[in-house]
Amino acid sequence: MKKPVVPSVLRKNRRTPLANVALLLIATSLVGQILGFLRVKLINANFNTPLTPPGQNAGIYFAAFNIPDFFFYTIAAGALGVAVMPYLSDRLHKGDKKGMWELSASIMNFLAIIMAGVALIILIFAKPLLHHIVAPGLTPEQLNHAAALMRFLALNPLLFTISGILASAQQTMGRFFFYAIAPLFYNLSIIISIFVFRDNIGIVGLGIGALIGAVLQLIVVAIGSIKLHFHWHRKIMWRSSEFRAMLRQLPPRSLDQGMDQVQSITDTHFASVRVPDGANAISNYNNAYILHTAPILLIGTAISTAAFPRLNQRLSQGRPDLFRKDFLMVIRAMIWISLPVIITAYYTRGYLARLIFTNNNAQISLIFGFLVGAIFFRIMYAIISRWFYAQKDTITPLLVSIFTVGFNIFLAYILSKPGSYGVAGLALAQTIVAAAEVIILMVVMLIRDRKLFDLAFLGGIIRTVSVTGFSVVAGFIMISLYPLGINDTGVVTLGGKLLLIAIVVFGVHIGMSALFGLEEVRPFLYRAKKFILKPIKLDF
Repeated sequence: MKKPVVPSVLRKNRRTPLANVALLLIATSLVGQILGFLRVKLINANFNTPLTPPGQNAGIYFAAFNIPDFFFYTIAAGALGVAVMPYLSDRLHKGDKKGMWELSASIMNFLAIIMAGVALIILIFAKPLLHHIVAPGLTPEQLNHAAALMRFLALNPLLFTISGILASAQQTMGRFFFYAIAPLFYNLSIIISIFVFRDNIGIVGLGIGALIGAVLQLIVVAIGSIKLHFHWHRKIMWRSSEFRAMLRQLPPRSLDQGMDQVQSITDTHFASVRVPDGANAISNYNNAYILHTAPILLIGTAISTAAFPRLNQRLSQGRPDLFRKDFLMVIRAMIWISLPVIITAYYTRGYLARLIFTNNNAQISLIFGFLVGAIFFRIMYAIISRWFYAQKDTITPLLVSIFTVGFNIFLAYILSKPGSYGVAGLALAQTIVAAAEVIILMVVMLIRDRKLFDLAFLGGIIRTVSVTGFSVVAGFIMISLYPLGINDTGVVTLGGKLLLIAIVVFGVHIGMSALFGLEEVRPFLYRAKKFILKPIKLDF
């Protein structure tokens, strides 16, 4: 049997260590999260007047993004990787680089037409969408500001779609750099717009910053495609069996992403009507939600994104055994990394809340405390969902998402009542639902592959949990020694305490992992030893 021609770019991709890709994505994601944190902190600190106390304008900002994000994730986000990359990987493995680009251009053209229509809908119906669906609790003036801001975001779903498809093709070919740095320009653009517009058009100016940032993100990703010989064409390959297969995979994955956005809109809706000051409640909840999202993106999204092309490649090679091995290696590493992060996040929830927003930090801290459990399960979902997507199964995650979103709406309604947990009940519902989603998917995985979670894997998880017990004790001791004082403010004081607590928790976690002989700590120790003991060349 004649072997497929393997292009040089794919051979290079095989030689690229997964750890290197993961480190790149984690590093750029960390910078992105710092910029995102700074962006929200600056929005919280600015745009406030005697008529708009802290929190209200931030609530307007968060509410305006719900509908554009909903359309983007529901229609296009499913194509940006998991629904497209397996087919691109098959083409590339066969040596058909031209065909890979033709598929990319076709799906780009198809989705661009749809997203142009979405932009028109947002421009025309911004105010009724906000008033009747997202945030009924906004005052007329707040509604006008949110609608104006949202209209500037109308083209963002289209721009994100084009850049996302280009980035997916680059990832398939082993190129991650431009994909990794592009979102940094988006955050930087919004941050700059805060200082440019805060003294004139105010909060609405952030929409201009977001639009410019989306354009910059597209330009950066496009630069990454220059040497990959991408040729855009106007055609849509309707007759291609692979294109039609991608289209069949797209709706389930897109709807799956859309379910998350329905959940976000539902939470914003409940937050705006459960308390008298709806804009402030939206701000508090979204500030806490952003804190909880940071480690999910940093660990779950970054590592699973780095691993996904490798998982696709294993199945394209016809090696399900290596697919299983790589998957278990990645999920064990993600569990090992995420546990000390969760411990640190829970113990320092008050510190983080005060860092992101000096006012209302007690409420943000309470909400974030309920969201900490969701961090772990959403990190796990990031890689577990890709187990299905690599096998071109987007239906199963969709069906589970439909159930969990319905479950979340029910819990959010019950738990957020004033007589129950209030706005914090939305966070508790998120954690319960995130756990249910992961458990259901893992049961399905075991039914399909009974050899997946073997004794070696379970033994490693048990040892990791044992190590975590020491990290819990270390975290408790540290917050007892360095408690959050009533007058503790500023990045130096709060950041110093937070950093010290995190260093001790992670140090204990790494040290005890080495003592217990966990495999996950070996790459870290190897790289640390190599860095510390690396000789320095001196010229005399």
